[in-house]
Amino acid sequence: MPTVSEIGERSLIEIFMKHLTPMPDMPIPFWDDASAIDIGNNRAIVVNTDMLVWETDIPKGMTPFQAARKAVVMNISDLAAKGVKPIAFMPSLAIPSDYSVGDAEELLKGFEAGARMYDSYVVGGDTNEAYDVIISGLAMGITESKKIMKRDNGVKPGHKLAVTGDFGLTSAGFKYLLDDTPLPDALNETILNSIYLPEARVNEGIALAETGCVTSCMDSSDGLSVSLYDLMRSSGYGFTLDQIPVHPTAEKFAVYNDLNPNDLALFGGEEYELVFTYSPRNRRKIARALEDVECELITIGTVSESDEIVYAHEGEVVPIKKGGWDHFNA
Repeated sequence: MPTVSEIGERSLIEIFMKHLTPMPDMPIPFWDDASAIDIGNNRAIVVNTDMLVWETDIPKGMTPFQAARKAVVMNISDLAAKGVKPIAFMPSLAIPSDYSVGDAEELLKGFEAGARMYDSYVVGGDTNEAYDVIISGLAMGITESKKIMKRDNGVKPGHKLAVTGDFGLTSAGFKYLLDDTPLPDALNETILNSIYLPEARVNEGIALAETGCVTSCMDSSDGLSVSLYDLMRSSGYGFTLDQIPVHPTAEKFAVYNDLNPNDLALFGGEEYELVFTYSPRNRRKIARALEDVECELITIGTVSESDEIVYAHEGEVVPIKKGGWDHFNA
């Protein structure tokens, strides 16, 4: 039998799913950002759980407060991708018996700060002993079932592909933190804060859901490239990109270190932008909804009938490989 590192996280999930019975009338199918339970009257409870393990997930320099806050953000981001306002967060926290009480208190402060940032509340949780710090969170919200944005919400060829922000900052940060790639002082704060103090696109997700015009949506926490492949898996349609949304600071980092800025944008991870599609006839409505929450609509490509993801630039069509964050191939 192969090991999980040989097959990767997504293949492992596919194996797991073979052993699960789908709940009847699930508002959100398996293989989406979050899960949902129908509670009647066209309403659903939407929940998501994500985990951080200190040894494998926490980069150097990150404080307990920042790690706990990030655990909230990464859970809430998946609700945002469904257009759901979070109302509550529950952390399960495992720590060694010799862990500092002060650091444990900082973890709780991080949970509180992360939840209140999105007008939600920590409503309970659990603690246990472990050999490492393990943070498992559960975020939840309630919404109208018809407003939930799924990874396939009626997407068709010719629809436009868009994102809520630029990419590449976390790639740059991890190259500095993990590979000791030089980081100029002028870029330090912007790049490292993208990792230490990320933010979820909650207002943007809710605004997009209210339009009723989004034909697919997910968050980009595993990287832009992986997100596109996940959307293709759900819809059966590929994408042709006509631009790659590189953050200006990431581009400066790439130039400074003679790196490809497009690679930084495509193959990162732990970015919490929304990646979504919409019909061209609804562009003004989408743009106006995002503008109302101080976000720019960034259209980067088109849905295609192929089963490929490519970048068309200056007369050349270049395949985009699948690459980004995988817990078992990190």
